[in-house]
Amino acid sequence: MQGTPTARTTEPRVAVYPGSFDPVTCGHVDIIKRAAKQFDHLIVAVLNNTGKNPLFSVDERKALLTEVTRDLPNVSVDSFRDLLVRFMRKSKAQVIVRGIRTITDFEYELQLASMNHQLDGDIETIFMMTNPKYSYLSSSIVKEIAKFQGNVADLVPPEVAEALALKYGKTL
Repeated sequence: MQGTPTARTTEPRVAVYPGSFDPVTCGHVDIIKRAAKQFDHLIVAVLNNTGKNPLFSVDERKALLTEVTRDLPNVSVDSFRDLLVRFMRKSKAQVIVRGIRTITDFEYELQLASMNHQLDGDIETIFMMTNPKYSYLSSSIVKEIAKFQGNVADLVPPEVAEALALKYGKTL
């Protein structure tokens, strides 16, 4: 059929937002929501880093992330313990999403992005600047505040605040 336009088949734009998410903070959720608008599918991938001693297990972190992203239909939650580029290939993802809070973050993230590009030149990394109101926020700070019974209500989603209280034996 000459002259008939052919339909273009395009692969879905799939991105992965990897991290420890121990625990997930409002800063993480902000990046997830903003990245979800940019891609057909966003996979939030919990790193199972055996070199760290996390407060929450991988399953607990996945459950919390699933709960706080339940209203985002194009977001799924998974975990990995291998090289990120292998997880990307397995997931048919093309882009890594990374949040940047400070220039120190950028230097570290640039190093990781360069190494991931060296391992697989088809995978791109994009950096999203953190909303300024979360620029000071990290999971480590949240855990420290929660450990000493401080108020984390403005730092993490309510589900996470509740989980932190349970971990540290505090009632809300």
